[in-house]
Amino acid sequence: MYPNALTHLARSNPFSAPLFTLQKVEEPPQSLAAEHGPRKRTLAAAAVADSDVSCEFGSKKYYALCGFGGILSCGITHTAVVPLDLVKCRLQVDPDKYKSIFKGFSITIKEDGMRGLAKGWAPTFIGYSMQGLCKFGFYEVFKITYSDMIGEENTYLWRTSLYLAASASAEFFADIALAPMEACKVRIQTQPGYANNLRQCAPKMFAEEGLWAFYKGVVPLWMRQIPYTMMKFACFERTVELLYKHVVPKPRAECSKGEQLVVTFVAGYIAGVFCAIVSHPADSVVSVLNKESGSTAIGVLKKLGPKGVWKGLVARIIMIGTLTALQWFIYDSVKVYFRLPRPPPPEMPESLKKKLGITE
Repeated sequence: MYPNALTHLARSNPFSAPLFTLQKVEEPPQSLAAEHGPRKRTLAAAAVADSDVSCEFGSKKYYALCGFGGILSCGITHTAVVPLDLVKCRLQVDPDKYKSIFKGFSITIKEDGMRGLAKGWAPTFIGYSMQGLCKFGFYEVFKITYSDMIGEENTYLWRTSLYLAASASAEFFADIALAPMEACKVRIQTQPGYANNLRQCAPKMFAEEGLWAFYKGVVPLWMRQIPYTMMKFACFERTVELLYKHVVPKPRAECSKGEQLVVTFVAGYIAGVFCAIVSHPADSVVSVLNKESGSTAIGVLKKLGPKGVWKGLVARIIMIGTLTALQWFIYDSVKVYFRLPRPPPPEMPESLKKKLGITE
């Protein structure tokens, strides 16, 4: 039997890691294991009844539809906030002219009209749709793959680390897909007169700087997006778990689909606020880097200084908080619509309870 205080800590700490050594116990008899059948997917052990879902958890169809959900969630939401993103980028690259969010909007409308607020919508939609495909699709792939590698008990004990590792792996590839369109978007939004649309911008950038023009911002993108995505997924997953445990007055299984989606939205917004703060300095560097030809990340960082990298943070918190909440809401809605398996918040496996001497 383990000390009560240690057991309580392991169960209650939302970002806990195993600080103890588990004792080996005898495995259940083969006949008992055969009776219950093999367990292929530990994360889906308590998902939903097979008759309620359209495909197997972790199947090719499951991954494909998760990727489609990512396209919709990221492509639609980022395109919807293009006006706010445009003003945020201009605050970052020209703070002397655009001193605040409201001044940024008024100056942009005065100079370019209402239509000017939509500049960069095409590369935004294309780029973030591709990013969403990789971000959400690969997250599911890596989460299940890593879970199968470490086993059911370690999946529960190290679940926060699992979310962080899976999301970081997915975002690495997602940013490679995003980088070319992100470079075009920032150039259109922050250099008035350079190009009015994607058709003009992409060929002009290629002619001036070659292929490097589209990928010179990929390292700062990794610096911005990988911490952002790690926070986005890990914070969301743990917030959902805590909301159902401490806030929602009934178990998830008894909640309607609509009630579950409300929890998804709230958890998404909370995660989004933390995402914006963690990734904002790198976002400022990316904006300036893609605006100025021949610039480097280190040079931009020195130019901005400790104070300059935080310009536009309020606008970004509003944008990213709303964005993240809507993305999770759309993504979960796609899962509901296509009747994909949606595992409930994780519970401690019975085998681990026995090792810890925990009895319900």
